[in-house]
Amino acid sequence: MKKTNDRRSAKGARKTDRISVILNLLRESPNNKFSLKQLAAASGGATKEGRRETLEILDRLFHEGVVEECAREKYRLTRNHLPHVEGTASMTQSGAVYVRVEGMEQDLYVHARNACNALDGDRVEAIVLHRSRGGQSEGEITRIVERCRRPYVGVAEVGAHQIFVRPDSRRMPMDIYLSKRSNPQIRDGEKVAVRIVDWPLGSKSPAGELIDRLGLAGNNDTEMHAILAEYDLPYRFEPGIEQAAAAIDGRITAREIEARRDFRAVTTFTVDPADAKDFDDALSVRRVGDGVWEIGVHIADVTHYVRPHSAIDDEAVARGTSVYLVDRTIPMLPERLSNELCSLRPNETSLCFSAVFTLNENLDLVDEWFGRTVIHSDRRFTYAEAQEVIETGRGDFAEEVTTLNRLAQALRRKRFRDGAISFERAEMKFRLDEAGRPVAVYFKEQTEANQMIEEFMLLANRRVAEFCGKRRTERGRSVPRTMVYRVHDAPSEEKLDRFRQFILRFGHVFKAAKGRAVAKEMNKLLGSVKGTTEENAVTTMAVRSMAKAYYTTDNIGHYGLAFPYYTHFTSPIRRYPDMMVHRLLARYLEGGRSADREALESLCAHASEREVVAAEAERASIKYKMVEFMKERLGQEFDGHISGLTEWGVYVELDETHIEGMSFLRDIEGDFFRFDEAAYEIVGSATGRRMTLGDAVRIRVKRADLQKRQLDFELVLPNLPRRGSSAGRTKRTAGPAVSRSTRRKGR
Repeated sequence: MKKTNDRRSAKGARKTDRISVILNLLRESPNNKFSLKQLAAASGGATKEGRRETLEILDRLFHEGVVEECAREKYRLTRNHLPHVEGTASMTQSGAVYVRVEGMEQDLYVHARNACNALDGDRVEAIVLHRSRGGQSEGEITRIVERCRRPYVGVAEVGAHQIFVRPDSRRMPMDIYLSKRSNPQIRDGEKVAVRIVDWPLGSKSPAGELIDRLGLAGNNDTEMHAILAEYDLPYRFEPGIEQAAAAIDGRITAREIEARRDFRAVTTFTVDPADAKDFDDALSVRRVGDGVWEIGVHIADVTHYVRPHSAIDDEAVARGTSVYLVDRTIPMLPERLSNELCSLRPNETSLCFSAVFTLNENLDLVDEWFGRTVIHSDRRFTYAEAQEVIETGRGDFAEEVTTLNRLAQALRRKRFRDGAISFERAEMKFRLDEAGRPVAVYFKEQTEANQMIEEFMLLANRRVAEFCGKRRTERGRSVPRTMVYRVHDAPSEEKLDRFRQFILRFGHVFKAAKGRAVAKEMNKLLGSVKGTTEENAVTTMAVRSMAKAYYTTDNIGHYGLAFPYYTHFTSPIRRYPDMMVHRLLARYLEGGRSADREALESLCAHASEREVVAAEAERASIKYKMVEFMKERLGQEFDGHISGLTEWGVYVELDETHIEGMSFLRDIEGDFFRFDEAAYEIVGSATGRRMTLGDAVRIRVKRADLQKRQLDFELVLPNLPRRGSSAGRTKRTAGPAVSRSTRRKGR
């Protein structure tokens, strides 16, 4: 009896193992169809007994709805039992979709025919159908979990009975239907913002609803509003917000002054761009001993006027940040606050929240103080005016300005000695005519005046973060305090390795792998490529190899600045996290308990997301003006250098303006060119012509598509270097590379 039971147990165990093997095989290759013989052989043997057992298993799984017979004695998993994932759809111009799934190394590819009418940004559920040898998975979207509410902007084409909106975005390859009966006011050629409301299966176009009419396409205001609408950014304040701002009592009473530290008798001034309208920070300076200086960093006391959970505060939370387009600023706060009550205008008394430092010439921090103050700005300097004082030693408050600059330069040198990374690049600017059209391109470079302000803003941000964030002893025990930090993680070894391989193409060796040695090596490399043809490519890839800075209550330090504690305290007019920091600092100065971490972390995540959106909108406005500028130069030829390579084209940055466009490989006449990824070159099959990053080329402006913000160049072949040639690898003379300005007072 015992032997019989053992045989039955062994048989049952063998059958269970066979079921497990069959199911694993079907799951690993969900798109394959397996025969009975294949499944029997894979799960333990294709003998007569093995096939009989396998058939029994398949029959059971069939009746349970796990497998289906898709052909004569061919089996696969049913759709319900395929691996399911959930993620965010990213649409391509062809209509294919990539689904970003947390935890998956590569995005799930979905062909357009299997996209289930998913759109860019939708939250979707998908099944994995097939995994390629390279790790790329292909799938099918089965359900739209949540439609993205982001609006689409496009040009309305009004027909006899319907309206179709042709979207600007390349991530929306189909037109959007609007009811003409519901929208009789829309004119042909008008730019509109719409939101998708429905897209039934079988319908060629999604149906939308009108959000806003933006004006006729091509008008400057229309196009700037279109960019804001595309990124779901506001371009006006609702009347209720404006009314709430107008109702704020801006009078500064004697009682309010008495409750603050008075700096009105101390030399104080602001330094800002010439076109600035809001002056949210000021510096004061006075000698308090031989070689000892008291320096005040005075920041507009926005939270004195804006109370938590008020209508204005809620709007500031939603916006998160001010947005800077080429020709305008979309403020976080109404003008009544940003340009009036909270602007530290000259010859006016202003309320501030201040960080005051006593420093000697050796940069020893003799004393520091934080609190609310009242100031009187004596002078408003532009950067150019302050720079002239620094260079000549003459002018208003020359001793104070030159003293501050001397200390700032010493702070700057110390910061780089401690391991800060120097990503200094010029800021591209457009000179616009009265209609907003770009008529010239110029570059704003960082001067010592910029650096003077930056270093003292960095000092205030760092010391406020440390004061609030360090553990404090309360009733005999060490207590941490919740704080909002601006953090920047160390670069990943994987990104650094890719960067290392990239710069080898230019003959540069990057030895450091981790720690502060990476920062030291990075500064050395950036210094060595300055002025070379590969400067922009190397600097761009260096920035990409770094982690992104963000807001959080979990302090990991700021790698790029080499600060163990860092926050944003210095711009509450234009960044909501700075308002959060002001409130936390006030709370802790009064001896209050640690703030709620969960609530602050949620606000940090939202602020970080809004910062990214604002940056994308700013880049879109710059790209639009680049294309608009070059539209007047169609057919003209320019010199440039190759700034990027892909399998479909060559990116070229023009030497004079640093405007970038692309030449499609298919459009290059005289040869068939292909992208050699291993060598990172474009190679001509017949001529052997080779192109790589940094090569000098000449281009002709071929197309300027304002709607798509796309600039196409045509390569003028005689200037292309041939095989083995080093032509074009020369020193750049047109100036530094272009990016967004790093001068936004506090990084």
